[in-house]
Amino acid sequence: MRYRTAVCTALTGPETIRIEERERAPLGPGEVRVAIKAAGLNFPDLLMTYGKYQFRPDPPFVPGMEFAGEVIEVGPNVTAYQRGDAVMGGGKGDCIAEEAVIPAAALVTKPSALSWEEAACWRAGGVTAWHALHDKAMLTAGETLLVLGAAGGVGMAAVSLGKHLGAIVIGTGSNAEKRAAILAAGADHALDPADPDLAARAKELTGGKGCDVVFDPVGGDLSITATRAIGWGGRFLIVGFASGTTPSFPANHALIKGYSLMGLRAGEANRRDPELQTRTTVELRKLAAAGIMRPHISHRLPLDQTREALLVLERREAIGRVVICIDA
Repeated sequence: MRYRTAVCTALTGPETIRIEERERAPLGPGEVRVAIKAAGLNFPDLLMTYGKYQFRPDPPFVPGMEFAGEVIEVGPNVTAYQRGDAVMGGGKGDCIAEEAVIPAAALVTKPSALSWEEAACWRAGGVTAWHALHDKAMLTAGETLLVLGAAGGVGMAAVSLGKHLGAIVIGTGSNAEKRAAILAAGADHALDPADPDLAARAKELTGGKGCDVVFDPVGGDLSITATRAIGWGGRFLIVGFASGTTPSFPANHALIKGYSLMGLRAGEANRRDPELQTRTTVELRKLAAAGIMRPHISHRLPLDQTREALLVLERREAIGRVVICIDA
């Protein structure tokens, strides 16, 4: 039996995406075959088409790091799932397809509160935001959180979780529409990252104290600007480099202000620590049931338009999430 999938054929960007048919592979022990209903796009998917992400698969490869779908077959030794179960999950690729073979350990039951499309783009942002703000920064009520790139999928998840944890949240968005969406997601303030006085404005909003935590999936010059907005003893979360530029942080500045630089790889942390993964899953299911971090989806496109969906990310047109609707 054959199925369709999006394939990156060269490391020169989204234009190399082709829709191809592939033969089903047999299931091995512990594996599950899932009919994918929807797949969420993340900025690393775009970076991988250029070979610029830290995980660098050689072409041809199938992009896509998260999905939601229905179990259609289980392999030997799989007892946690059966045919017809609604699940969500992901990995380092292979998710933009009509079906995929996934280790049962990489799946979780889809929360009933989430639609297929929401479930397909909820977990990666949720895991990242939770690991960053809860496990790493240990954000507490009353602290101030500055979220860079707050109109992106991961940024919006951080905004929502920050408010849920009781923080005062400042988000950055590059235009009025994005800033309105950031405020609608729960932020207390939304600032323009191009404002030359951004750091000063952020400090003004904290009464001159500075921000306690910076959540940075952007990188580049904006990262350095944000260090000037951080307060004494603050925590700076290095989440990613959506700008395409890796910043060089001034060590003397971190020393003088006593702040910590924290590298964040939420997916890898959960893979290396099964107990952390279990705790995270439990907490995220509670948040999903409560409607916390419910994703804002600005673009829904069919499988045949995967290339166009990736270009939406490249042109910075997305607000919240972009989803590939496989059934469309």
